[in-house]
Amino acid sequence: MLEINTVHNQFLELNNSTVQLALKPEYLIHTFISGNKYRKLKYNLEKAKDLKNDTILSFGGAYSNHIAATAFAGKFYGFRTVGIIRGEELVDKVGSNPTLKFAKGCGMQFKFVDRETYRHKTEVDFVDSLKAEFGDFYLVPEGGTNLLAVRGCEEILNKNDSDFDVICCSIGTGGTISGVINASKSHQKILGFPALKGDFIREDIRKFATKDNWDLITDYHFGGYGKIKPELIAFINDFKKRYNIPLDPVYTGKMMYGIFDLIEKRFFPKDSKILAIHTGGLQGIEGMNITLKRKEWPLIK
Repeated sequence: MLEINTVHNQFLELNNSTVQLALKPEYLIHTFISGNKYRKLKYNLEKAKDLKNDTILSFGGAYSNHIAATAFAGKFYGFRTVGIIRGEELVDKVGSNPTLKFAKGCGMQFKFVDRETYRHKTEVDFVDSLKAEFGDFYLVPEGGTNLLAVRGCEEILNKNDSDFDVICCSIGTGGTISGVINASKSHQKILGFPALKGDFIREDIRKFATKDNWDLITDYHFGGYGKIKPELIAFINDFKKRYNIPLDPVYTGKMMYGIFDLIEKRFFPKDSKILAIHTGGLQGIEGMNITLKRKEWPLIK
């Protein structure tokens, strides 16, 4: 069995603040199946094993945390893995793409599809075509989100987290925050920080969340998924220097930027105890730095 590390909340020193802020460093539970990716895969891999299915197939983009984690988990647990990757232009760039290079090194087989085809990834005809090509497989959705993933993410919170008034979580496909909502206490408010532009993710969360003690903060996407601005880079690097905690630029960096901005704006009631969940995603920093280098912007340290 994969051994994971126990993590403990880290309280962050804030200047002239009327609130307390702690961080749950889920990224430390494992080097390669980090944070919410471990939580999402845990019960899906158990289900695949129970079904005696030896192949895991899933979907992701060029720097997908989920693809990297699935590839490593497959190698560790003895599953064949197949990644359906968005972007035909990547077929000749695996060697220069750190995420895909890592996944390939773990034994993952790729199929690169154009963006229009990728949009049909949930349709029966497309899935059937993949079965015809790769044989029978256990399908894990893009980002890993399904009922079993939400069940795993319900284990992020524990009894030591009951004293917090507000719990903050970054959002990609909505599975992680759904698990956090389901495991939260009635007195707690769950705030989600989407990495994507807009609040359409609400409907996806409602499919899995069993409580209504949550809301979205949609002002800190920095232009949309995978988008970044110099002020976010500066914040991430300053945060690392100040707390010795790395943040990824797609999810947790944006969430923490938002939390600090809201604290400064006195958004949270006085004496609030806030818990921010660090869901991992650090493997994506290397890929982002390739983009930043092309732009001649500062790199993420």
